[in-house]
Amino acid sequence: MRALLVVNPAATTTSARTRDVLIHALASEMKLEVVTTEYRGHARDLGRQAGESDDIELVVALGGDGTVNEVVNGLLHNGPDLDRLPRLAVVPGGSTNVFARALGLPNDAVEATGALLDALREDRERAIGLGLAAGTPGTEDEAVPSRWFTFCAGLGFDAGVIGRVEQQRERGKRSTHALYLRQVARQFLDEPHRRHGTITLEQPGQDPVTDLVMSIICNTSPWTFLGNRPVYASPKASFDTGLDVLALNRMSTTSAARYATQLLTSSPERGPHGKHALSLHDLTDFTLHSKAPLPLQMDGDHLGLRTSVTFTGVRRALRVIV
Repeated sequence: MRALLVVNPAATTTSARTRDVLIHALASEMKLEVVTTEYRGHARDLGRQAGESDDIELVVALGGDGTVNEVVNGLLHNGPDLDRLPRLAVVPGGSTNVFARALGLPNDAVEATGALLDALREDRERAIGLGLAAGTPGTEDEAVPSRWFTFCAGLGFDAGVIGRVEQQRERGKRSTHALYLRQVARQFLDEPHRRHGTITLEQPGQDPVTDLVMSIICNTSPWTFLGNRPVYASPKASFDTGLDVLALNRMSTTSAARYATQLLTSSPERGPHGKHALSLHDLTDFTLHSKAPLPLQMDGDHLGLRTSVTFTGVRRALRVIV
């Protein structure tokens, strides 16, 4: 088997020595080409080249969720094709590794490599669904290129938090759970729309849902992790169905505290709920419009401000090694 290993040298939880060990282990089982990313978007370019090649059968992403997202967008540059495109494998190297853990992989890079090699020997793979977001036709965002996401997206509050975290990391701060929690508090205090939401959710054949303050789109469950604790925004979300949405139409101090507590105590059986919470399951197509530009994130990557985004849940979009 010929495989491409895409290595993010800035991955936060793997050292150069650990990466050398992992590369040696993988190279013992396959004809391996190793490329280290050198710039933002490099993993996407490598994924596209692999997807357009005739002989690469497997692409392994060694890094965090951002690296995986880039590789996936490269592989699917010309759209899904289960019969032609290489399979994807993931070795977690980031701080949270939501996608890898949602697939059931160990969060340790060495253990995950062992599980990956076992899966290849036993020919274990699955076809998973992905989310696709694009600028909405007829709006000022219609020229925004479409982008795939593997586990989540968000318009509004959570994307604002991620943008704040990225700013802190650019200033040299480490990506820790304490950093995220501080930015959640600051985003809440500075949030101008928490009492009067600007988001409208539209889906074919349904009445629009207006005045939403925040929206989280999930392609799988859990939504994220705090250390070893999974957090379930949409417990029914799955790689085998369409997209799920959790939205809030109010974020007063009391309601925010209530829903934050529900998130922290969520389980596979129960996520946030109440009169100000909207939960939708297994959606194929829907659009989020906002009266004011809001931050957008996908797979934990802040993508700037948007006023209208159309989301599509695409089933069986990619084969992954599990």
